[in-house]
Amino acid sequence: MKEFLVALIYFISSFFSLLFTDVEKIPEIPYNQQINFERISAEEIKITDAEKQNCREWFDDNILLKNGKKELPFSFSFGTKKLNKTLEDWDFSVSQESETGAVYSGGKTSYITLSHKTNGLVVTVEATIYEENATCEWTVLIKNNADENSAVISNFYALDKSFETGESTVYYSKGSRDEPYDFVLMKKSLMPVKSVFDSIEGRSTDNYLPYFNISGEESSLVLGVGWSGFWKASLKENSGKTSIKVGQEKFKAYLTPDEEVRSPLISLSFYKNENPLKGFNQFRSWIADCVYPENIPDTMTMMEVAGPLSTNTASQIIDTMNTFKASVFENVDYFWMDAGWYKYNEGWHDTVGTWVPDESRYPNGIIELSDYGKEKGCGLVLWYEPERVREGSELYNFGKDKDGWIISLEDYDNYMYNLANEDALDYLCKLIVASLKENGVSVYRQDFNFAPEDFWKQADKTLYDSRTGICENHYITNEYRYLDYLKDNVDGLIIDNCAAGGRRLDLEMARRSVPVWRSDYNCAPHDDILEATQSMTYGLSFWLPISGTLQYNDSEYAARSSIMPLTVETFGTIHSPYFSVYKEQRAMMCHNYYPLESGTYASDKILAMQYSDDDATKGEAFVYKRKDVTATEYLLKLNGLISDMEYEVYDIDFPETVYTMTGEELMCDGIKLQLPEGEKAFIIMFSAK
Repeated sequence: MKEFLVALIYFISSFFSLLFTDVEKIPEIPYNQQINFERISAEEIKITDAEKQNCREWFDDNILLKNGKKELPFSFSFGTKKLNKTLEDWDFSVSQESETGAVYSGGKTSYITLSHKTNGLVVTVEATIYEENATCEWTVLIKNNADENSAVISNFYALDKSFETGESTVYYSKGSRDEPYDFVLMKKSLMPVKSVFDSIEGRSTDNYLPYFNISGEESSLVLGVGWSGFWKASLKENSGKTSIKVGQEKFKAYLTPDEEVRSPLISLSFYKNENPLKGFNQFRSWIADCVYPENIPDTMTMMEVAGPLSTNTASQIIDTMNTFKASVFENVDYFWMDAGWYKYNEGWHDTVGTWVPDESRYPNGIIELSDYGKEKGCGLVLWYEPERVREGSELYNFGKDKDGWIISLEDYDNYMYNLANEDALDYLCKLIVASLKENGVSVYRQDFNFAPEDFWKQADKTLYDSRTGICENHYITNEYRYLDYLKDNVDGLIIDNCAAGGRRLDLEMARRSVPVWRSDYNCAPHDDILEATQSMTYGLSFWLPISGTLQYNDSEYAARSSIMPLTVETFGTIHSPYFSVYKEQRAMMCHNYYPLESGTYASDKILAMQYSDDDATKGEAFVYKRKDVTATEYLLKLNGLISDMEYEVYDIDFPETVYTMTGEELMCDGIKLQLPEGEKAFIIMFSAK
């Protein structure tokens, strides 16, 4: 009855939205919404030649404008004119497609140039097709090559296009708000009114993740957005056509001579199957194969040696680690030093902007710990927050009298280091590279603990002639240039993307980094922290194969609740009997994903999920029986298997008892698990016989 009433209220509100507006505010659907998925075979999961061809044809027709097509999939207005209405006024050229992997792993890249015949505007599109993944992507850049200011650029959409989907449903996820429902998957049927999704406060995944799986009766696609600031996406479906618009949320600005702005990155993954699991796994595979930096391993284990409240000296830290057995270091990849390694006053945050080790604790520098780690076969993770500066810090003092380097707000004790300023960017690039090398850093941990919205607005007014969104556009563009500079100048550098947890998990950041700490909900010992951790893994796995947080090792249930590719250990957890136990399971999580039971974070619901290799020859299922579940048995049905293949199956707690079942039996008949009293986490392993 409760579910019926929720649906009725939603229908009524949608009906009145149709009458009075063309925009539908996304309703607050309960976060325990049960979303179930149909069975899908291993054969159906594979990308077909027809899907690859469909992507190729769409790319050729709409990006390269072959076959007589006359409309581009992006749009903008300049003055009173619109791009697609004036294509005859532009010279159009396309570079020869690159070799596979020349620009991006697995992709062939072309550069499309549109030069206006009279006003000096030049549009460049960097477009890449990943044929084996049935995926394409592009970014649009607009430059003013005239000697005077351009007309005002507005309505700048990186994607403005309709797709023949038939009736369609969109699957989307909450972002990270430091809540137990971070990354919970949701869905809704698309309608003729626009459903609008956006970011808030200026970090890309505060509100929603910028990923959308649009499952249609006729065709389907997964949309990805790369923009680490304000983005906005509107979707609607009318008469079988799904129309999508995506862009920087607010942009209205003229361009000065030689000034250039860019759009968000857009990716489209095309698939022909009404089961959205096909799309999710196609997108995950593309992320793993073509988007993530090539030096990211399937698993990383980090041991925290100094946290934000640590007062230990380098000698004390080393003395403690000298008591550890060699096996500890064999199972740790990196030492982790979080905020506070520099000198501070009352708390780790009050001198941010001074990136020099505290001499009282580290008289020989951080390099002493880095060198110790190298002897043990471990790299070093070091925390920075380069975009925030506090009064009195070294960056603040250096930049405060330089025009446009520091953005301030009245009655606010945080200042923003203005990456939109080219000179400030250049100085920061060199400063942090020097710091990384001096400290022997292997993993650069970048945080971003404040909302940039008001700073960007202030800068638009005071530095950029009240041009809406121009500071944000240059800032985000230079954010990527900054991270690329670090990677280009520090050999083998890995970037950990932390923005008060997982608040910048968009596509452009995935191209450069991975989230070792995906939600700040894990910063405190909440009563439901284990269920929330399970739920976050379940939810984020729809989109991103690699994420992590703290490993909870105080019990078997806790340890199994926090199995994930990226793991943070502490001096305490490495003494647990569960330390480093689940390496095989962690590595498997980077492959195909099948949600089995959507229990979200509710203590009275079972949550279950499955990971399998790309060939469906081996895999694992996690089943979490929470404390308030009253059922005494659970029927586990696997998914994505080869129907006629025989599999050997066992419970990790009873490896000597092996059952042989066909894929058909595992998917249709299932395995009956007997549920004990209290909490229990099952790990079921399977492999082809």
